[in-house]
Amino acid sequence: MQTTRGRSSGLVPAVVSALAFGGSGVAAKPLIHAGLDPLHVVWLRVTGAALVLLPLAWRHRALVTRRPALLAGFGLLGVAGVQACYFAAISRIPVGVALLVEYLAPALVLGWVRFVQRRPVSRAAAVGVVLAVGGLACVVEVWSGLGFDAVGLLLALAAAGCQVGYFVLADHGSEGEKPADPAGVIAYGLLVGALLLTVVARPWGLDWSVLAGSAELRGSQVPAVLLLAWIVLVATVAAYLTGVISVRRLSPQVAGVVACLEAVVATVLAWVLLGEHLSLPQTVGGAVVLLGAFIAQSSAPKASASAPVAVGEGPAGARSEVRGPRTAAERELPTGSGPA
Repeated sequence: MQTTRGRSSGLVPAVVSALAFGGSGVAAKPLIHAGLDPLHVVWLRVTGAALVLLPLAWRHRALVTRRPALLAGFGLLGVAGVQACYFAAISRIPVGVALLVEYLAPALVLGWVRFVQRRPVSRAAAVGVVLAVGGLACVVEVWSGLGFDAVGLLLALAAAGCQVGYFVLADHGSEGEKPADPAGVIAYGLLVGALLLTVVARPWGLDWSVLAGSAELRGSQVPAVLLLAWIVLVATVAAYLTGVISVRRLSPQVAGVVACLEAVVATVLAWVLLGEHLSLPQTVGGAVVLLGAFIAQSSAPKASASAPVAVGEGPAGARSEVRGPRTAAERELPTGSGPA
């Protein structure tokens, strides 16, 4: 009874997290079209969220000396890399396409586990990845010679690659007698990401006048600062924190499946608010991508030293599980990059 109640209480924040992450691209794209550089939007998002989560970083300040490499890697890949590549991608290709391309991450993680770590993977997980890749081929319309901007697709693939780095770091972050608290890792990852992005994005050249004006959202003028507030407070801070809560109350499989809502939400919002709609083959392909992620995630075996590995993913609020001799709770670390 308590387990059922715990899962029910975890589903709400999991859904909220997926919804919040899914709305980031739709809010960011009008700002980019209004004149902000994609890197500047990323810097504003990450820096704003880092400042909001400063109290959380102070609470977990011991992580700075205990796991400096983990925090640096998470900030570089899980925050700065994913966010920068994703926002740059959506400036060139539809939001839904960019997000679905990131669903190649579980295939890449599976390759890492199988060929680098030389650990067996479950057959169902492999089938799920094959489905995801096949669906992705429909989304990008490979039969028409890739109907989208090639640079945009490469940037989305780069975001998927950064997701892999995060998943590998997440696995290492849960090791040891005192695994790193995911909330602390998120807070410091945002701080590190903000510092790195400051060097790359050079915000002193940011056109602040754009934020004083408005941006067009499906024919309507919306205050730019309101869109930015949504990106920082809802699509980043709230999304990360609700993700942390949900993953502690749900099994990794359930949390991962719910995270797939992010891609659906992002695609629907982009259609309604940005006028970006997918063709029938692309819609079917997107459904196959999510089905593949669902199969791979729900095939997670019981933890044991010899158990095959199952990997599940969801780009911005994604979860990935790489099982070994420890329990799922010990190995699970929620993301929140986002990309989205």
